[in-house]
Amino acid sequence: MNVLIVEDDESVARFLEQAMVEAKHNPVVVGDGVTALDIARTEEEFDVILLDLMLPRMSGFEVCRRLRSSGIMTPILIITARDSLEDIVEGLDSGADDYVVKPFQVAELLARTRALLRRGESSPAVLTVCDLTLSPTTRRATRGGQAIKLSATECTLLEYLMRNAGRVMERSMILQHVWQCDFEGNENVLEVYISYLRGKIDKGHEAQLIHTVRGVGYRMAADVV
Repeated sequence: MNVLIVEDDESVARFLEQAMVEAKHNPVVVGDGVTALDIARTEEEFDVILLDLMLPRMSGFEVCRRLRSSGIMTPILIITARDSLEDIVEGLDSGADDYVVKPFQVAELLARTRALLRRGESSPAVLTVCDLTLSPTTRRATRGGQAIKLSATECTLLEYLMRNAGRVMERSMILQHVWQCDFEGNENVLEVYISYLRGKIDKGHEAQLIHTVRGVGYRMAADVV
């Protein structure tokens, strides 16, 4: 796959580039936000973008916002030393699909990129729960006939819940399936994504589809647990 690496620290950039080459991907490395934005918009189609937050000329947050406002939905994986929940949420709100905190292991980085790309390997069947539909391959979702815009990770999470509709899915199972790694007890990111989906799927509808099962996980169904 083609990977855009946006990192101003030369040693980290070389490390990421080598990791991508060894995984048989095609990396392009840039060191500032403005150049990254221009390349992502005009020069080449990328399968995933690895994006630092603290960049010269334009922050990673702003790069995310401008790419999404331009209609570019390439999966974005934030790579950052800023590990506070506030920074993570701001990154997700800006349009990123996932994050990894420095320092990290190459295996984790590659697992997260695979998770972002997994939607392309999904079954083409259209999933339906109540009046909610989802086509995993096109990432098109509707609720009551109204289109819902989903990020790559939101789509993967929603697909997993819909394919297991009616079943209680443990948090650890969801984390393992969607992100392909163990968050070691830190479930904040899962809660953030569930909140995002609820805002897009359930807000304004009488029938709530995403339910919390206290102490266990979540359940997708038209009835309350």
